[in-house]
Amino acid sequence: MKFSGRALIRRAIASYHYGIFADPFSFFFSNFHSVGHKDRSFSPKPRIDLSCINELDDAVFLFRQMVRMQPQPSVVEFTKLLQVIFKMKQYSGALKLFDEMRQWGAPVDQYTMTILINCCCLLKRVDFGFAIFGCFLKHGYEADATTFTALLKGFFLDGNVAEAEKLFKKLLNLKLCEPDGVTILTVVYGLCKNGHVLAAHDLLCLLEKTIYKPNVMAYNAVINGLCKCRMVDNALELKSRMIDKGISPDVVTYNSMIQGLCDFGRWKEVKHLLNEMVNHKIPLDVVTFSILVDAFCKEGNIKEAEDILEIMKQQNISPDIVTYTALIDGYCLQGKMDKAKEVFDSMASKGIKPSIMSYGTLINGYCKKGKVDEAWRLFLEVSSKGLEHTTVTYNTMIHGLLSEGRFGDGWKLFNDMEARQVHPNLRTHNILLDGLCKTRQIAEAFSFLKTMEDKGLNPDIITYGILINGLCKEGKLEDAKNLLNELPSKGLKPDNHIYAIIIGSLCEEGFVDEAKDLLIKMEGSGCAPNSVTYNNIIQGLLKKKEVYKAMPFLEEMHKKGFLADASTSSMLINHLQGSKKNDVLLEMMKKVVPKI
Repeated sequence: MKFSGRALIRRAIASYHYGIFADPFSFFFSNFHSVGHKDRSFSPKPRIDLSCINELDDAVFLFRQMVRMQPQPSVVEFTKLLQVIFKMKQYSGALKLFDEMRQWGAPVDQYTMTILINCCCLLKRVDFGFAIFGCFLKHGYEADATTFTALLKGFFLDGNVAEAEKLFKKLLNLKLCEPDGVTILTVVYGLCKNGHVLAAHDLLCLLEKTIYKPNVMAYNAVINGLCKCRMVDNALELKSRMIDKGISPDVVTYNSMIQGLCDFGRWKEVKHLLNEMVNHKIPLDVVTFSILVDAFCKEGNIKEAEDILEIMKQQNISPDIVTYTALIDGYCLQGKMDKAKEVFDSMASKGIKPSIMSYGTLINGYCKKGKVDEAWRLFLEVSSKGLEHTTVTYNTMIHGLLSEGRFGDGWKLFNDMEARQVHPNLRTHNILLDGLCKTRQIAEAFSFLKTMEDKGLNPDIITYGILINGLCKEGKLEDAKNLLNELPSKGLKPDNHIYAIIIGSLCEEGFVDEAKDLLIKMEGSGCAPNSVTYNNIIQGLLKKKEVYKAMPFLEEMHKKGFLADASTSSMLINHLQGSKKNDVLLEMMKKVVPKI
């Protein structure tokens, strides 16, 4: 027989009033101390069992019964009740309940204050948190490190790094409290999370000189931040320094550095760190192995990734969803969709439920192979597995549909995305914009750009690259150049992709001299031409049979390590075969044309 939380509370309250404690579903435990006859007029405070609260209404119902009890439960019980609501992530509910506590005159203490401040901060209302903080201070309550940690976390969650730093400096300089390991970790992690990794690094250096020594978790947060910002050498240096300070790196430390080194393909150093872990008896965990599987897969070394899985089995370390998703991605990158699907299907037999990321990876693999129907079938399967689509999975599927010319289906899916309140991001809109340009709907594309801006989205260089490419394909070269010239006023710097598009179009239209002028302007702006840019100009000159003018560009292309593409190579070979012997051109072709 099942009882709701509220029903259990009613029975518990009844058993308290009538002195019946035999009911196994009672919320209260008898906690009577042995007392003399003369003391029996003083009833002990009840102790409340909160374990059967399943929802906010249950907690509110119990609270209203508690405040009517005589004698009233202690402040500890009321604080525990607030803590339960906090753990349910019902932050607004906890604040409303506190308002009732004040009205009923329920007891509060500094622990109550910290819970309430945490609720405000997690609701991104640090101002309310400080109001509560001030109110409690006026009533004589003292704040400790836990209270200040809650306020610091609130500033970081709100992205207000400057105020967080200011508050932490006040704690240290005015000695408002002694920051503990959690406080230091909150500040260090908050700085890293908000992109201030070097500030976090400097803070560690500062704290090392004080009595507030950072622990291994604080060092790990900074090392991880440095690696994510591709400052791996700084991370390695910090690891050495933490060892000098007598703090031993753990598996988390090594995992961050191994990930950072794998991102750069620095395999010798990865091997060195792995040997270091073995020598220091730090066991590799599933995260370590998953990083290695992912790195090998991204480099196209599926065999090595499979070998890692074998080692995991030998060491009785079970691959998790992250490991399998990395392997699926590896097979997808090689176009081996049957193998990818085989790994995906095998997870169920191992008791691993596919995540939305594993579905997204497989959907992306099918889309890139042009197997949109298989991708669509998986896309529809997601909701039946109790998973919710993300912006990423919608973007992948919309892009897949548009790539196969299914523009109607792509736009229909976009409308479905909005209806289901899965928020489209800038990439979603760029995908749709590209679809409009590819179907030569330039006017509609610019109208859609206006819609994007009205939604509060800031078009990026990719957005304008799509539009410029669309204009060039439509032969609207002047409009494309005008849009290029407008980019600096929009706070955007043209990249080599955009320059290459316009230079290529100018060359196709026979405006090679103008293309050369734009190349000079491009280099003057600090944007280095890429292989496409050089190939476009060389092809334009070869079309005009101006081989002598193409030679300096071929030489420059060679110096920068670029090769002629298929079209340039074919044009050079045709020119060589149809003209007098040209040793200079032949020597140059040996340098820039593959396999000559």
